[in-house]
Amino acid sequence: MTLAEKLKEARKNAGLTQTELAEKLCVSRQAITKWEAGNGIPDVENLKALSQVLNVSIDFLLDEGEALEKTVIKEPIDLKDYAKEGKLKSKKDAAVYSKYPDADITLLTVKKKSTKGQKIFGELLGWLTDAPFGTDEMLNQIADAHNTYYLVQQDGKQILVTVTEDYIESKVLAKEIVGNKFEIGEYKYRKTAYKVKK
Repeated sequence: MTLAEKLKEARKNAGLTQTELAEKLCVSRQAITKWEAGNGIPDVENLKALSQVLNVSIDFLLDEGEALEKTVIKEPIDLKDYAKEGKLKSKKDAAVYSKYPDADITLLTVKKKSTKGQKIFGELLGWLTDAPFGTDEMLNQIADAHNTYYLVQQDGKQILVTVTEDYIESKVLAKEIVGNKFEIGEYKYRKTAYKVKK
């Protein structure tokens, strides 16, 4: 795959439009369009920024090798097939434990980043009503309440796992997560103290 193809694919996997990516990088949408069409190459600073925003390595972007989708696996599941047992607190815990029984699995909390419009709306709501400030963040949390997220560490790899009612998605992270808080695409994650064990 070319840099242009990888850039477009990584942007889509991060759930960003060209305009949203351009805003995050402080460049024009036309620059993103040009890079994705193969009519230009981002400079070193923009490559670093792309790597961070899209959570892929610079090596991945520049090396004409494997495709990004090989690092993302989405498998259908039926939560009825799993049972809470031992120290497992939920059927979703059981599903991720079943897939990664020998791994270190940490439950994550997640918040979707607010857009500028959502932040303004949240502040206005706070001024005009008795709603608490930061309402936009609360709404983002509610909107994503049906998914459960885990950070799995296995065989020297870190995997971001999302478990829903219908599927389990595993994404091998290109960049190592070191601290307790990290951001990928439009989401902010925080490690909890809860480890998934039987």
